[in-house]
Amino acid sequence: MNSDELNRAFAALADPTRRAILARLASGEATVNQLVEPFDMTQPSISKHLKVLEQAGLISRGRAAQTRPCRLEPAPLQEIAQWVGMYTTLWEASFDRLDAFLQAPQPDQPDQPNPAARAPGHHHDQQQ
Repeated sequence: MNSDELNRAFAALADPTRRAILARLASGEATVNQLVEPFDMTQPSISKHLKVLEQAGLISRGRAAQTRPCRLEPAPLQEIAQWVGMYTTLWEASFDRLDAFLQAPQPDQPDQPNPAARAPGHHHDQQQ
């Protein structure tokens, strides 16, 4: 997926209505009229969203008699997941290094005393 395709896909996914359309299409193809039903939108408004999704390669439209059923195209979503996955691997590696650092004993620091011994209200070192 080149940079322009990735930009189009992320722009398409930025809209919650388009994400909802993709979620619906994940369960099977649907006509425009079927996609309009759950939304408080007109058919032309949904058609505009479908056009953006189609231009991003996230859906395709077929021909079945008088209808043009829409179907999810999983390949671009897989490529997006792989792209995000590269960064997930980097983040996890960073967190693993941070965790290892925090778990390792620090050479310049003496053993820490019991924090309860220094808690307010405990005056073991003061004379009474």
